[in-house]
Amino acid sequence: MVNFVDLFCGAGGFSLGFKNAGFKNIFSLDINEDFCTTYKFNFPNDVLIQKDIYFLTRNDIVKIVPNNVDVVIGGPPCQGFSIAGNIGRKFLEDPRNNLFKEFAKVISTIQPKVFVMENVARLFTHNSGHTKNEIISTFKNLGYDVDCKLLNTNDYGVPQKRKRIIFIGNRIGVKNIFPKSDENKVLIKNAIDDLPKLKSGGCSSIPNHVAMNHSDQMLKKMSFIKDGGNRYQIPRSLRPKSGDVRKYIKYDSTMPSICITGDMRKVFHYNQNRALTVRELARIQTFPDTFIFKGSRISQQQQVGNAVPPLFAKKIAKNIKKMLML
Repeated sequence: MVNFVDLFCGAGGFSLGFKNAGFKNIFSLDINEDFCTTYKFNFPNDVLIQKDIYFLTRNDIVKIVPNNVDVVIGGPPCQGFSIAGNIGRKFLEDPRNNLFKEFAKVISTIQPKVFVMENVARLFTHNSGHTKNEIISTFKNLGYDVDCKLLNTNDYGVPQKRKRIIFIGNRIGVKNIFPKSDENKVLIKNAIDDLPKLKSGGCSSIPNHVAMNHSDQMLKKMSFIKDGGNRYQIPRSLRPKSGDVRKYIKYDSTMPSICITGDMRKVFHYNQNRALTVRELARIQTFPDTFIFKGSRISQQQQVGNAVPPLFAKKIAKNIKKMLML
């Protein structure tokens, strides 16, 4: 059976996708306690290392990893390429990108046949493409043929517009294969409309389907917003005068969801007067209802928002399997 290692595994979206494609997990790693609690609950038989990747030693790896590793996957947080950030400064010179360097160090140590790295879309064009090229050069220096593409998860059966850059590299002399897009777009209502209706503060028997308890003032504000509408439908006397324009909106039931992040508390259900539950957000990310999120409600939202959608990961994994079998 083909195997994989998941670095910065979070709650386990990337891992779930690879497992559903027939891969066997060797080990996963994350530092966040709540994320690890969720991962352990859903994958009790996996080897999970809860540790800062800086302190993952060669000896740690040798104890767990077999001679041949097929794939290493992960999405190292890279904070040093904000939109208004460090233009002109080399990516690898920025200390905020040390986690990427640690990811590359593990690739160098394990030497998998293939690696897959996922990251935010703005990395694709940051610093006029120099950042992307630096990353590619780093892996090429480790002996990998590398390609990258900017992909939108809604092109792959996920009911959400979520753009991500995907790097695929291999050292086995084959062509890197990216998933082909699907013309059938899935809408948000296709994903969540069948779940039990809830009022503010309400709950259900479905795990993680618990509604946030909104204040009367917030409920009044959101009541003015129509399906797909925004803050400008709120009367001027009640309307928030500042803040993120991506807040105080309602999802559009005729469209895929906007990108799910770690905080969706001020983006409201298209026809129920409340924010989405963790289960609804997880459905949009293509997690099955059997996948249970642990920790506080805010932590659960962060776990969902930070995850790679499992269905998207599965489609990537199927193509990796093709590469390994060529």
